[in-house]
Amino acid sequence: MYLTRHSTPAGPRWAADGKLLPAGVTLSTLLALPQSQLTSLLTEWATGEEASGDLLAPLDDHQEVWGSGVTYLRSRDARKAESETAADVYQQVYDADRPEIFFKQIGWRTVGHGQPVRIRADTTWNVPEPELCLVINAAAQIVGYTVGNDMSSRDIEGENPLYLPQAKTYDGSAAVGPGIRLAAADDLTDLDISLEIERDGAAAFAGETSTGQMKRTFPDLAEYLMREMTFPYGALLMTGTGIVPPDEFSLQSGDIARITIDGLTLENTVA
Repeated sequence: MYLTRHSTPAGPRWAADGKLLPAGVTLSTLLALPQSQLTSLLTEWATGEEASGDLLAPLDDHQEVWGSGVTYLRSRDARKAESETAADVYQQVYDADRPEIFFKQIGWRTVGHGQPVRIRADTTWNVPEPELCLVINAAAQIVGYTVGNDMSSRDIEGENPLYLPQAKTYDGSAAVGPGIRLAAADDLTDLDISLEIERDGAAAFAGETSTGQMKRTFPDLAEYLMREMTFPYGALLMTGTGIVPPDEFSLQSGDIARITIDGLTLENTVA
């Protein structure tokens, strides 16, 4: 089942497989439900009315978006290379039992498919990070996924790992969408991920990977996020990237970042 959020004259409305859900049903409502009840209740709640209106980011103001890093070998190597002072930190995290988990964005500051992302004005080296983004309910169960773009300023983090929040969290730094595909964690272990960056109508970069290349498991990442925190409205968790453009590449205003995971495509223009 596929969930989308739409702009309507009466405000945002959620839909399941293209059919509107009752007004007032939000992702917070759905993520309060046990995983075992979610699909059956969505089938019951979906009306005969077709969803229309522009797509919005598939989350509510209440959800937090978190991130995890150094989950792919390619990410470990890239972050070691960009850091002149603390390269060993990334090797240690890659080898450790405890993953890197960080706060990425709050729901109201997260953009959706077709909306602009941004690069910081005080940086010179910026990249999109294509990531499978887990959707986790209040009971810490993985109920589905969406596509995530974890915009990152590599020069800021490379200067000092303690600058990670500034490299990762700013206006326009997180995009998710276009919708949420309900799925169990076991269904997500070998999904293809691709990134295309278009500049002036031509391809500036393209890369691909698979969630099968991840070192860590999705349940492990979700468990660490939920270990000492309560998320009454559920949460979204980006799971790291295995696609990193070459060091000489940096995003420019007007670039289009197009991320596809198993047929779901998230596209954003850089403002």
